[in-house]
Amino acid sequence: MDNKILSHQQIKYKINRIAYQIYESNVEAKQIVIAGIEGGGLDFAKKVKAALEKITPAEILLCRVKMDKSDPLKSGITTSLKPEEYLGKSVVLIDDVLNSGSTLIYGVHHFIKTPLKQLKTAVLVNRNHKRYPVKADFKGLSLSTSLNEHVRVDLTSKEYAVFLD
Repeated sequence: MDNKILSHQQIKYKINRIAYQIYESNVEAKQIVIAGIEGGGLDFAKKVKAALEKITPAEILLCRVKMDKSDPLKSGITTSLKPEEYLGKSVVLIDDVLNSGSTLIYGVHHFIKTPLKQLKTAVLVNRNHKRYPVKADFKGLSLSTSLNEHVRVDLTSKEYAVFLD
């Protein structure tokens, strides 16, 4: 059974709020790197990037982060930007749902190998049962769920939605 927990309009508000929070923490930055984890995270990152471009004079660079979410150590992590392109810059690592924390922690691990101005994380939905010590600096919704429940984010259709299955 699908239970919609966020509507299209609610998601749009959350995208804009997160964009303002990112801007506030980078108000002096000339460039901000938005690194979206491939899949739902990249879809969410593109929407955050579009919202940021409306409110900041900074150049917003989109970085695709690719990894095998089931085994990131084996597959490795690749990005569409070279480390020199985000060296010394503010980076925001974005995923759609923070579940166990493994995807974000491996993504953070990849980026901290390069000296950055700062590294922050953002998620649309933060589930409150993580296995790893990673937190979302910017989150749209904090949600207490059971391990049996699944959060499904749809940002690709005309009407965005988040469901709890």
